[in-house]
Amino acid sequence: MKFSVSSSALLSLLATTGKVISNKNQLPILDYFLFELRDGRLKVTASDLETTLIGSIEVDNIEQEGVIAAPARLMLDSLKEFPEMPLTIEVNDSTWEIKICWNSGVSSIPGVSGMSYPALPALAEDKKEIEFDVDTLVAGINKTIFATADDELRPVMNGVFINIQPEATTFVGTDAHKLVRYTAEAQSEVAASFILPKKPANLLKSVLLKEDDAIKVSFDNKNVIFELTSHTLVCRLIEGNYPNYNAVIPTANPNKVLIDRIELLNGIKRVAVCSNQATNLIRMDVAGNTVNLTAQDLDFSVSAKESLSCSYDGEPITIGFKSTFLVEILANTETPTVQIDLADSTRAGVFKPVYDDKQNSDTLMLLMPMMINA
Repeated sequence: MKFSVSSSALLSLLATTGKVISNKNQLPILDYFLFELRDGRLKVTASDLETTLIGSIEVDNIEQEGVIAAPARLMLDSLKEFPEMPLTIEVNDSTWEIKICWNSGVSSIPGVSGMSYPALPALAEDKKEIEFDVDTLVAGINKTIFATADDELRPVMNGVFINIQPEATTFVGTDAHKLVRYTAEAQSEVAASFILPKKPANLLKSVLLKEDDAIKVSFDNKNVIFELTSHTLVCRLIEGNYPNYNAVIPTANPNKVLIDRIELLNGIKRVAVCSNQATNLIRMDVAGNTVNLTAQDLDFSVSAKESLSCSYDGEPITIGFKSTFLVEILANTETPTVQIDLADSTRAGVFKPVYDDKQNSDTLMLLMPMMINA
């Protein structure tokens, strides 16, 4: 196995695919990249058994095709030290020694046979296939992934729920305290849903930024495959029934607040410094056209309050929220103005971005209130 390649192109490919590799792998072979040289392209695979990312680049001066497993950490550490220059990679098929040659030197890295590298899972015959618009997929993951849980008892909440319908696709993330629902107009001949785990969702988000074309997605009950221009992501889905998220979204919210998002975000950050460290409770008193933010920690005799102007339609209301969740929700909203729909102090607050023009998508963020001790 022998070929020539640009040092920066190879490093970029390995750095991207290497994000899959776990710090504690179940199998020693998973600490390696699988290199496959065929038909003028180098295909690189990295896996943690749950998630597999495959990337490929064109290479030059191929003298012999082949397959080898290369140690991930050593390959990455070596390539990081090179400026942009041509490298020749040569593999000894009997000892699995990998030689990296450049114009003034050579390094030797021990590889192993790629025969024991785990095979990719095959999808069932009744698999479903759809095409995703890149922008829809990126926006759906970006807007919902922060709201997902890390809950061993309820694994279905540890991923992004993707619900595909003929007229629209909905992305949902929730941890039972906060919930985000993002719905985008999209035509599909398939009606289906699956739960995408957090790790492949994050990987997909970073790889998709380089994509322009539609993404082909194939899935069955257990696995999903995302086919991109130069990468393929294969991952195991979270199995189980996602909670009925629409049931917890209140529909009758007579009290509506319109407020500058950045002012509210910064006000919460300032006041939250004095909140109780265990609860992070912030109290919101809304009346007239004013939002009063209050936080206190009686144990340390600290308190803070701030008044912000808003546009308010409704009865005076007092409600408590966890400040860290408020900051997350407001930081993940993109518009200058945010609308907060409130019913009473025991019902969830609904946060919506306010756009100047009509959108072909809809974003809703929900936050459960906290009890205020008088």
